[in-house]
Amino acid sequence: MPVAHEGRVPVISTIVLAQGPDWIQFDVEAFVSQFWSNTIDGLAYGSIYALVAMGYTMVYGVLQLINFAHSEVFIVGAYAVFFVLSALGFGPSAPNLSVAALVGDLVLAMLVAMLVSGLVAVALERVAYRPLRRRNAPRLAFLITAIGASFAIQYALFAWRGANPEPAVIMFRPKPVFEIFGATIDSQQLVIFGAAIVLMIITDMFVNRTRLGRGLRAVAQDPDTATLMGVNKERVIVLTFLIGGILAGAAALFYVMKVPAGVQFNGGFILGIKAFAAAVLGGIGNIRGALLGGLLLGVIGNYGQTLLGNAQWTDVVAFVVLVGILMIRPTGILGESLGRARV
Repeated sequence: MPVAHEGRVPVISTIVLAQGPDWIQFDVEAFVSQFWSNTIDGLAYGSIYALVAMGYTMVYGVLQLINFAHSEVFIVGAYAVFFVLSALGFGPSAPNLSVAALVGDLVLAMLVAMLVSGLVAVALERVAYRPLRRRNAPRLAFLITAIGASFAIQYALFAWRGANPEPAVIMFRPKPVFEIFGATIDSQQLVIFGAAIVLMIITDMFVNRTRLGRGLRAVAQDPDTATLMGVNKERVIVLTFLIGGILAGAAALFYVMKVPAGVQFNGGFILGIKAFAAAVLGGIGNIRGALLGGLLLGVIGNYGQTLLGNAQWTDVVAFVVLVGILMIRPTGILGESLGRARV
């Protein structure tokens, strides 16, 4: 019998005993029966991850920088959604509004969140990253600054609003719309998935078909040559942060719609990690890869929690799959950089 180190084995044994024999269940029957409902709900969550992931992937494509403060840009947008909706009379119960009035309120909240997140992203670039670029700082300095900026914004929110989540704001009660393979698709899932896809298509068309988009891709491919050809590099960088912030603000509305009590000072941390993982999974620096990675991550997480019988496995399964795919294809599923995006 192996000798136990004092103070270590008893702790492990206690954890295992406390969780009991059912801490993991391989429930194939539940996985099969809930397959389509998990797929649909996973696509809704994945749409949110994808919108945030596009901010990560665009900044990386242009600057080769992992902007870890992007998760705080997202949660600032969530606070903006909360304050706008609260001012409009939304609260723990869904308001009794006409469809037109409800749509108008939600569009207003989304536009304000986009504006606030976009301004925070631009301010972050100007205050934190631009001075480093002018001094030709090493990449490690950018990484440390990004982490520091993330904590600075996070704890500024903590000092302002405290540690407790904001009260729930219910926008509307999801209503069944139609069924597919026995799974019900409700109005909330349709709104999140449909609106997110439209925003992603608009962003992809902007990058690939407009003059500013061509400038963005030129800087991503070769910043020095792009500058010689007359592209304003600084303007492109600011535009990149602005677009990423706008998309994060839109994602904030859908996040509050899905998780009404999820507005908290550190609420963007886990979602930001998932969004970054989605960008890596699809191919960091690839806009379409961010979309694909986000949707896959949302669906895989739902599959995992059902198959293993515990919602706490959602994140574990998603990241295990991420690691597995990167071992086979290190550049991600699509693996195409922003600078080589198709015109």
